[in-house]
Amino acid sequence: MRVYIGTQGFPVSSRSHGLEAGLKRLSELGLNALELDFANSIYLNMEESRYLGRLAEELGIRLSIHAPYYINLCSEDTDVIRRSRRRILECVVRGEAMHADIVAVHSAFYGKRSREEAYAMVRAGYESIVDEMRSIGIRNVRLGAETMARKNQFGTLDEVLRLYKDLNGWVRPYVDFAHIFARNNGRIDYAHIIDRLLDAGLEYINAHFTGLARKGYRYVDVHRPIGEPQFEPLALEIVRRRLGITIICESPLLELDCLRMRNILEFMSMELGT
Repeated sequence: MRVYIGTQGFPVSSRSHGLEAGLKRLSELGLNALELDFANSIYLNMEESRYLGRLAEELGIRLSIHAPYYINLCSEDTDVIRRSRRRILECVVRGEAMHADIVAVHSAFYGKRSREEAYAMVRAGYESIVDEMRSIGIRNVRLGAETMARKNQFGTLDEVLRLYKDLNGWVRPYVDFAHIFARNNGRIDYAHIIDRLLDAGLEYINAHFTGLARKGYRYVDVHRPIGEPQFEPLALEIVRRRLGITIICESPLLELDCLRMRNILEFMSMELGT
């Protein structure tokens, strides 16, 4: 079982600002993953990316990146698609420099297109990025098509698994369990999701986890401390199956909820003798 748990963005309890302080605080807490939060801007240059990668390797911290939110590979504006591809590639190049394993992407909105038309456009967008990745010698980073919460967003589990198959593993499912929970109206079957991933041939899972807010009878994509969806059933599946997985916490409590998840996993491992 290879489990990495960490924060999206640097821990709030870091004693000072900066790359080194953030990574060292993660290490002090016994956490071993960090997702660089480029959601609003790609704030690291290449030199900083390489430095971060060296330091993370020394501390045994696994790195990933979250691409900007303002990406839409299915836009009716071709310039938006062009800029989206460029931003994803900028993240990939930095990811390769820092030895990250994946770049999480909010792929698209369906807009006025049918699901099949949207899939064709998203696939074409990713194919173009993968072609460029190959041409510039990217070897280690993969694209992570994230499962999305809203029904107007591209990113069902079926869609991201289809991309994984059609693009020969260059685009991997990035499983946001809270998003799946919200999209399914407050229901989630962790065993079924993991079965689907393993059946598709994934040997390692990249995931987000957070609690969600409730609006009336619906869960909405507003992050809350871990509670709903519950983490314990997922932890049980991870321990029973001895999964290889990175879990990035997006809860507003960040490292506190990371530590809670880690403690739950450790307790279940002891209880099950794994």
